[in-house]
Amino acid sequence: MQVPISKNWFGSEELKAVQQPLLDSWVVQGKQVKAFESAFSEFTHATVSLACSSGTAALHIAAAALGLEPGSQVIVPAFTWVATSNVIELLGGRVQFCDIELDTFNLEPRAWESLVDEKTVGVCPVHLFGLCAEMEPVLEVAKRKNLWVVEDAACALGAWYKGQHAGTIGDIGCFSFHPRKSITTGEGGMVTTMRSSLVPTLDGLRNHGAVPKDANRIGNIGHSSLLPSYSIAGFNYRLTDIQGALGRAQMTRLDWLLSERRRCADYYQDRLKGHEWLRLPNVPDHQQHAWQSYVALFTPEEPSLRNVDKLTNRRNELMKQLSERGISTRQGTHAPAHLEYYVSKYKIRPEDFPNAYFADRLTVALPIFPGMSEAELDYVATNIIDLGQSS
Repeated sequence: MQVPISKNWFGSEELKAVQQPLLDSWVVQGKQVKAFESAFSEFTHATVSLACSSGTAALHIAAAALGLEPGSQVIVPAFTWVATSNVIELLGGRVQFCDIELDTFNLEPRAWESLVDEKTVGVCPVHLFGLCAEMEPVLEVAKRKNLWVVEDAACALGAWYKGQHAGTIGDIGCFSFHPRKSITTGEGGMVTTMRSSLVPTLDGLRNHGAVPKDANRIGNIGHSSLLPSYSIAGFNYRLTDIQGALGRAQMTRLDWLLSERRRCADYYQDRLKGHEWLRLPNVPDHQQHAWQSYVALFTPEEPSLRNVDKLTNRRNELMKQLSERGISTRQGTHAPAHLEYYVSKYKIRPEDFPNAYFADRLTVALPIFPGMSEAELDYVATNIIDLGQSS
């Protein structure tokens, strides 16, 4: 049996949807993108949703819209996809990494406060793998310290925190529609905000800096023959109408897609419990996990800086043996704090962010996708148990 790490679910609705822009002869950002944005806002309860070309683009325009300036510092979890920190660097800012909790893989909710100094302007909690970071303490500190909050919700469509959807809790939320996410547009992203005042800047930044025409300045000419005004330096981060149509179609089946991921996660949680060498995902009672990924921690021994290399070799061997049996797994994600660029620039050592270092080297993401059969789930769980006990 071959079980991939992920698989997209497309049907006749998606096929029909992506054909419509071709029939309309309008493939750039247009009415399909607008319909996708509306559906996204309806689901998440965001005041405004703006589609863009990727989750990285969403993060980039979010930080730019909030006025990140060269030399300013932003706090980022040390365990996340590298885009979270890269956008800060690309805008001339400085990343201040903070360690994570191993139980959730998210930002340690209180530890980051001690990292705030006079150069700190914001914090970027990540809702990793579909579980929200603990936002209440983050918001409390951010308000007291006058910091903005950008939620990296790339994995978190369908994640809820105390009744609020991910991406609607801080100043701006940023989502991804990469093929491994709960819905996909191939590549694509979404910016959400509850702050209407940010919308013109966010909208302009994704479209070369264009702002709506000033009707008074141009004599109330009510047609589209004139080019817009460009009052800010922006990017070309627009989503195409073909992608927007695909996203809109995927949104119509989102409830089912999320329920399928929960079904798979529930199976793993039940079947793999009690095996102490594999630490399963923890979901606090006040949260709803979106299960973009199912990521466990390989812990046949309590990890430490002394034994982590040995444990990493054992984890890698387990993943290799699973691959030989047709089961695709992945490292959960990486720790950018321990990647070459950041290690070199900031002189970071493994002991500086040990939990992120352990997560980088000991996580195992198991196959999870809509339509995954009971036989596939059983095959994965049976082989994990069989091979893990001897690892």
